[in-house]
Amino acid sequence: MTSRRNGKTRRRLPVASLPSVDELDAYIASCEAPPRLREIARAFGIQPQQRADLRRLLTRSAFAPSSEGGHSSGSVGLYEVVMLSDDGLALALPVSEARADNHDDPQPQIVRSARTAPAIGDRFLGKLAGDDEQSSIDLIRILPRAQTRMIGQLTSTPRGWMLYPVEKAKRRAVFCHDDPALSLSEGDLVEAIADGRDGFITEVRPVQNLGPVDRPLAFTHLAIAEYQLPHEFSPAALAQADDACLPDSDGRTEIRHLPLVTIDGEDAKDFDDAVYANPSEDGGWQVIVAIADVSHYVHPDTALDTEAQNRGNSVYLPGTVIPMLPEALSNGLCSLRPDEDRACLCVEFSLTSDGVKTGHRFFRGLMRSSARLTYTQVQQVLDGLSEEADLGVQPGVIHHLAGVYHCLKSARDKRGTLELNIAESKVEFDENNRPLSLISRKQTAANQLIEELMVMANICAAETLEAAHRHCVFRVHDRPDPEKLDGLFELTSALGLSFAKGQVISPKRLNQLLEHARGTPAEMAINETVLRCQARAVYSPDNLGHYGLGLSRYAHFTSPIRRYSDLLVHRALVALLASEKQSGMLADLDTLNSVCAHISLTEQRAAKAERRTIARYAALLARDRLGSVLEVTVTGLVSAGLFVRLDDGATEGFIPRRTLPEDYYQPAEAGMALIGQHMGWRFAVGAVLEAKLTEIDAASASLTLSWRGGGERTAPQRKSGRGKNRHRQSRRRR
Repeated sequence: MTSRRNGKTRRRLPVASLPSVDELDAYIASCEAPPRLREIARAFGIQPQQRADLRRLLTRSAFAPSSEGGHSSGSVGLYEVVMLSDDGLALALPVSEARADNHDDPQPQIVRSARTAPAIGDRFLGKLAGDDEQSSIDLIRILPRAQTRMIGQLTSTPRGWMLYPVEKAKRRAVFCHDDPALSLSEGDLVEAIADGRDGFITEVRPVQNLGPVDRPLAFTHLAIAEYQLPHEFSPAALAQADDACLPDSDGRTEIRHLPLVTIDGEDAKDFDDAVYANPSEDGGWQVIVAIADVSHYVHPDTALDTEAQNRGNSVYLPGTVIPMLPEALSNGLCSLRPDEDRACLCVEFSLTSDGVKTGHRFFRGLMRSSARLTYTQVQQVLDGLSEEADLGVQPGVIHHLAGVYHCLKSARDKRGTLELNIAESKVEFDENNRPLSLISRKQTAANQLIEELMVMANICAAETLEAAHRHCVFRVHDRPDPEKLDGLFELTSALGLSFAKGQVISPKRLNQLLEHARGTPAEMAINETVLRCQARAVYSPDNLGHYGLGLSRYAHFTSPIRRYSDLLVHRALVALLASEKQSGMLADLDTLNSVCAHISLTEQRAAKAERRTIARYAALLARDRLGSVLEVTVTGLVSAGLFVRLDDGATEGFIPRRTLPEDYYQPAEAGMALIGQHMGWRFAVGAVLEAKLTEIDAASASLTLSWRGGGERTAPQRKSGRGKNRHRQSRRRR
């Protein structure tokens, strides 16, 4: 066989057959040092044109079932770099141990390589060297990194499909290959992947078509793909949920005779908690908060537990819920539905008329909810617009709960709890799951009633476990970062509000600032700045207290259907009630730390997915206003322009600087105003403007507007010729 190259005739050597995976592993194991690719090729007579096939065979060898990390000297396996030593050496574990929840605390081993230095997260084919007491891993070949995911919207061009990423920071379009099996169309949302290591991506191939943006629940499916939300249960977990059954009354307190009620939103389906209150002879209250006994159904180290821990929490997206537990439990046996027997874990506490807790106790019970009430129904009773009899509940049930709420709120006000005035946005859908409107709503007294009862129940859980010296998953909220508070000081100084440095910044002090700003144009900016100053609340076995609630100890206990943290607290309380030692992850502090970090991250992921999805629906719902001149309020600014909120109070957009009156603009007044240096234009946070809605990109949740009116004219900031020249240069650059 011959070929011509550069005018010369070359003899092409005969192609040898590739070795099997077993033969390849046996050869590598026989070598004293990790062989290079050319050495392997020479040993098996592999020709240069077969090198790519040999590389693929090495990768296939790494993923073979027998190669998931060898455990005897000379064995070949697949490893992953999990950390670097103080000396910068890579330390690795077999892949099966690196990603598993392993309670045996495997020790990573040093990676030896004379050719390249692997990074954390790299997977490689390696050969175990040394003995059991002192072993290392010889690196043979680093495998290609996982493919890069990209979510975007398709646009047709003469060249073919172009994919525009939905992330605002990555709006550069890339070429997208066609796939007839996916039936791609103009405007479809697509999940795609790009091969190779991280770098400058120029083309991708589609793997899933999420459909057009106006498809029912399109943005919900987009969030699932974008944030990689687990949304399908394993067959084993589903089977365990289906096999679950109600416990008998042995060892449980009988409370089915009490008129407990659940109070939730209109669209709620999983009812975690039921409440009951009765006045005591001394003018105080006896209260029972009954929580679904999820720990009875979900046991440690089961398929159900693995699914729940992996998800960390339920994810509430507009129009749907991705539950932490299968529906047979979340909407079935664990949901405290009316007129159905349910297992529960209860806390009973006593309050004085001033809201001071004088005692509490936990017990496992058997209950039967007397009514499923909504916040709207309860608020109507509190406002005197309807009677308890209209809701089918016994006289006094709601009014007793209201009495408890008022005394708890009084105690809350005394200790000082951060009271931010920030409304929640909600998307309303029709019967076909198509978005109808975006509404902005604030908490009512009915919402706060349940919130106060749950806070007290959570306090009881934390106090009980801490007093018994048991491990507990605390909900901790640290003090604000001093550096972030500097921005708040600058803002209040620019607005002329009293908020001096050098004082202890307590929640009560922040509330005073919020009260001073109430009703002023800066109210929204002050509330959002105070929110940004706050540390992120997380889960931890270390009790740091809860700054926002003004509490020294706090643990989530009241929502075990939708939060894994609460399930762990339930298990600890149940073990304490049974006088048992804590078992499983709560007995292992290192593992508990790891689980707390994981569920804190899943909570943050869920919050981001919800906010992003609401913003996309808000942009989609604004399409019928495209081209209209709207009244907007400035909520923030950067040198590039103004962030604004539309007149619906929920939808947000951006006014680019180029659409403002011609001037040379710079942020001023602690970032609270954008001021023109020559013509004196001033656009401040809280200002009401008129702007034309010129562009909407729902997939990226982006609304662009053009200034049409509003703002102030002040004395020019700069009058020198030098300033004018700089202004002209600025305009040319733009």
